[in-house]
Amino acid sequence: MTTQPIQAIIFDFDLTLADSSEAIVECTQYALTRLDCPSATPEQIRSVIGLPLPVMFQMLSADADPDRASAFVRHFVTRADDIMVRSTRIYPEVPGLLADLRNDGLAVAIVSTKFRHRIDAILTVAGLRSQVDVLVGGDDVQRHKPDPEGITQALGQLGISAGQAVYVGDHAVDAQAAAQAGTGFIGMVSGTNSFEAWAKAGKVAVKSHVGEVAGLVRAMQGARLQQ
Repeated sequence: MTTQPIQAIIFDFDLTLADSSEAIVECTQYALTRLDCPSATPEQIRSVIGLPLPVMFQMLSADADPDRASAFVRHFVTRADDIMVRSTRIYPEVPGLLADLRNDGLAVAIVSTKFRHRIDAILTVAGLRSQVDVLVGGDDVQRHKPDPEGITQALGQLGISAGQAVYVGDHAVDAQAAAQAGTGFIGMVSGTNSFEAWAKAGKVAVKSHVGEVAGLVRAMQGARLQQ
């Protein structure tokens, strides 16, 4: 285990800091309909939130045609331009959490498959943009999670090493990306994984909500300082 002090917390966005699942479901169903694909249920769609849009399309439709996947992305984005920002709800614990982390002297970043301009707009509407130092969206990278490119890019912008950061996410690909990047990890239970599932996988996780992250980070920091 690294003994470097933690200097930054890097968050996933969807189902970690905010709930945009209703909008994602609507955008996905809209895009599938435009391609004459069988409809997917909200539960099926929620299970793949956080994955790149072409991967979502392939998993939901069993269609591996890259041209069809590109068309799905275009239709999804068209609908998202209309509804995503106004339909996304920042979790109520987030403003206090970000303030606590910054009061503890920690930098805050976001690495997500969501477009950077979309995250920027959602944070601005919520009055939280000034609380986030670095944003890396899905349009900023060539390789998506579980590839660590986005996390590595954020680390470079923050000017810190992987051992000085913790990534927070709700999906298995988030844990995989953190492991490949070399950062610490905290699992969320607002997606499809439960606390028990994270514990079984050997991961630190919140038990109820994202507001618990600050306490977990302080415990991790204390453990490092005692080594």
